[in-house]
Amino acid sequence: MVDPELAPWLAMIPDIDVGDPRKARETERSLLAQRPEPDLSGLTVEDREVPGRHGAPSVPVRVYRPRRENGPLPAVLQLHSGGFVTGGLDTEHAGAAALAEAVGAVVVSVGYRLAPEHPHPAAVVDCYAALLWLAEAVEDLGVDAERIAVSGQSAGGGLAAAVALLARDCGGPALAFQVLGIPQLDDRLGTESMRTFVDTPVWHRRNAEHSWAAYLGDEAGGPRVSSYAAPARATDLTRLPPAYVTASQFDPLRDEALEYARRLAQANVPVELHLYPGTFHGSTFVAGAAVSRRMTADSADALRRALGG
Repeated sequence: MVDPELAPWLAMIPDIDVGDPRKARETERSLLAQRPEPDLSGLTVEDREVPGRHGAPSVPVRVYRPRRENGPLPAVLQLHSGGFVTGGLDTEHAGAAALAEAVGAVVVSVGYRLAPEHPHPAAVVDCYAALLWLAEAVEDLGVDAERIAVSGQSAGGGLAAAVALLARDCGGPALAFQVLGIPQLDDRLGTESMRTFVDTPVWHRRNAEHSWAAYLGDEAGGPRVSSYAAPARATDLTRLPPAYVTASQFDPLRDEALEYARRLAQANVPVELHLYPGTFHGSTFVAGAAVSRRMTADSADALRRALGG
């Protein structure tokens, strides 16, 4: 049963079909235009360009810093949602600003390249480039190099997991924490929740199929997909940073999040898992619902505890 506060909104939630990227992005822009501007009075906000890696183009980032905080601050590399196909700095703007205020951290939001125009590995290459830049720019940004986390929702949660794997495997910056919010982790689409939730709000099996096809092309579901594309495929989860993982009850991605959290725990990685009853993928869109407020506050609290903010 969907949470009673969320249920009245179901008929008003638009159907965003990521199988049609142009239309999905138009719908997203229309929804964005209806949102009120966030209060930025307590923040400094700056757009920058991060050098790309291995000949890739530069990566746009937006940096949020709380004005009231002094001294080196923790930092959060924030990776937006959108099924690898939609989303960007503007869609993440209000959430990134609120996160910086709530955690007392510098938040670096990443405008990574989108599929299908830029399939894997473009997105994860951009996100990792942003992490390397953040780690190198700690003095300029007023950041404590030992308190850097990566965080994302949905596709951004999958990219956050991939960035953590890359940082471990490539000897990159030592991440203090990873937040994997309702993460998109597994292109094989074989879990019970993925087979069951074929018509759920916002995200359903059809969108998952379109999303992975846009991101991986004909490789999706096949034997050669990299764990940096679909982190559920990683065979070794040891030596990863502590994790906070969330899942929604009526979400096709539910079981891959639960399984990844289980495997992290088995690999002796400290992990905190929250499964929110009555919720669906992206239900925090209904921001005033008590469960939405709890989900947002819990995630910020996990970051504060992990980073000492």
